[in-house]
Amino acid sequence: MYRIAFYRTPRDECPFQIFLEGHNEKVRTKFGKLVTALEEYGPNLKRPYADILRDDIRELRVGFGGNSYRALYFFFIRDLIVITHAFTKKTDSVPPAEIERALRYKKDFETRLALGEYEL
Repeated sequence: MYRIAFYRTPRDECPFQIFLEGHNEKVRTKFGKLVTALEEYGPNLKRPYADILRDDIRELRVGFGGNSYRALYFFFIRDLIVITHAFTKKTDSVPPAEIERALRYKKDFETRLALGEYEL
């Protein structure tokens, strides 16, 4: 079993939660089921539910009503998975800016955790 954490900004905002609050119950439910599967299977959760992007960033993949949604995450230490944020995917591939955003959040998470400024 893996542990799931949701990245929080220095202002204590959770980008993933903010995204979910802006979407309907079906999208939230689908993401909830995928987060539960990710908690159980970790790196063994594969396509079509999850995929590896680059630089240790991975994606959870949700489709609903003709739209594609993605939540980006990374593994920290052995059993901790940190979900950084989610977005509506409008292109064939994940936009590089979204991966860069996840990488910035990852660096911030690791830095603040090392300084004792981030609580899990």
